[in-house]
Amino acid sequence: MDSALRAPRFITAGEIMLRLTPPDYEKIRAANSFAASYGGSEANIALALANLGIDSTFFSVVPNNSLGKSAVRMLRSNDVHCAPVILSTPEETPTHRLGTYYLETGFGIRPSKVIYDRRHSAMAEYDFSRVDLSALLEGYDWLHLSGITPALSPGCARLVLDCLRTAREKGMTVSFDGNFRSALWSWEQARDFCTQCLPCVDVLLGIEPYHLWRDEADHSRGDWKDGLPLQPDYDRQDEVFRAFAARYPNLKCIARHVRYVHSGSENALKAFMWLDGRTYESRTFSFHILDRVGGGDAFAAGLIYAMMKGYGPEETVSFAVASSVIKHTIHGDGNITDDAESIRSVMNMSYDIRR
Repeated sequence: MDSALRAPRFITAGEIMLRLTPPDYEKIRAANSFAASYGGSEANIALALANLGIDSTFFSVVPNNSLGKSAVRMLRSNDVHCAPVILSTPEETPTHRLGTYYLETGFGIRPSKVIYDRRHSAMAEYDFSRVDLSALLEGYDWLHLSGITPALSPGCARLVLDCLRTAREKGMTVSFDGNFRSALWSWEQARDFCTQCLPCVDVLLGIEPYHLWRDEADHSRGDWKDGLPLQPDYDRQDEVFRAFAARYPNLKCIARHVRYVHSGSENALKAFMWLDGRTYESRTFSFHILDRVGGGDAFAAGLIYAMMKGYGPEETVSFAVASSVIKHTIHGDGNITDDAESIRSVMNMSYDIRR
């Protein structure tokens, strides 16, 4: 079928991990039980889109054991296609383990805390030169990647760059979220790598970690983002978006959400989006937090969904931030909302019971 006549197909690649969380806001050091679930940035986005009815596929490597199979089973139960996922053998990934992270959920003035245990995971150890990326991406319209995966190992970094180039050759829409994780690599390492990705990106989520020098020949003049507040006003954000677009004319859309932290249990969010030469700003949403992890992924998934569905600019940025807001009310990494109208109700600040 002609791609113009069928629904768009989405694929992403990254690591899925076991998540262990003490119940009832307990601290890890005092916990004697943990709730188990699965998550990871790219997997969260695939899951959110699949729940909204998008044809969504996830590529990863997990060990061929009960933990790896359980992670895949969870994604499949959320309608994510997992045929490309590699169940590795101990010969292929000697440490033969699924990455794990521990989440200590914050409450009130106490913030949440994450401890990673993902070194030498199957994803990090696998030799991706064995994968035919052209075949992997064949037939898909949209590829999403993040700056988390390249931080896992040199092989994962090469995978990301090779996927970007292959997707560009195939004419796919490519989205990328820098998603800096200080536990995995340094700020400069992240900026150096993620900046390499920008020429292959159509839709950019977030404005860091990237070098955006005012003068490529004289870095002493600084970066366009230097001094940008965590909660910028419209004009300052617009200036940075325009600097990105001027340097990388391949960028069709740039979007970011802005967080206001009132406490560990109460936040507010709004978003900015640059599209077709103009910056758009959403309204600000205040809310109480049940589970913050995955909020940025829900924002990315909401933006991708709205763009795939042809929403207008104001509607797109509002739908994206409302997707993130509603995720904060759901346990686990992924936004399992399977009804776009529920997100639109939040977007329109309509909280009454639906009968």
